[in-house]
Amino acid sequence: MNILKQLFIGVVAMIAVTPSAMAQLKSVDAFTNAPMSVFPLLDKNARLDMVDYFNSGSSTATQNSLQGRSRVTELTDNDIKIAMTDASSYQLSILPDKSNGGCIALISTVATPAPDSRITFYSPSWQQYDTKSRFEAPSMTDWLTDAGRKTPDEVTNMVPFMLASYTYDPATSTLTLTNNLKQFLSEDIYSMVAPLLREQLVYKWNGSRMVKQK
Repeated sequence: MNILKQLFIGVVAMIAVTPSAMAQLKSVDAFTNAPMSVFPLLDKNARLDMVDYFNSGSSTATQNSLQGRSRVTELTDNDIKIAMTDASSYQLSILPDKSNGGCIALISTVATPAPDSRITFYSPSWQQYDTKSRFEAPSMTDWLTDAGRKTPDEVTNMVPFMLASYTYDPATSTLTLTNNLKQFLSEDIYSMVAPLLREQLVYKWNGSRMVKQK
């Protein structure tokens, strides 16, 4: 009987450290424990200070390695937003993952010449995933409206590249890409291309990848 009891206790202990426990990863822990290669401007102590300032309601910023000021601007269990410099920001979100107990999505945004983002995915232990296996960045064709699809060459001639900011909403599991060309193109050029390009694209996380919504 004692042997059976010990086996039962052992099984319970093993369950406690299985991937279901990994699902408890919080955004603040992912942020503070990330390797320096992910946030090279902030060492761990600086990140901990930023979190403490935010939790205390203080507007105090933390000095980064470029002698600039960084701060946490929003924080929930599954999401944290960081103003890294005057021209760059991050959003770190914990996504539910079907196979690994959790997935870290990190959006980095640079504000010049207009806000432009990229997204990278990591395991709970910060091993980088192949981004294409979880999100396929849209091509210019994906941004075209019905009118734009009739004259794609015209759009390409006026818009050599897209500038778009990314925002993830944990409440709806949606990633929204916002067209920011208005902040970059001249007013005359933008007025011509605006009807040909969509203002936003929306993707939804399905537990393993971002799926483009119609």
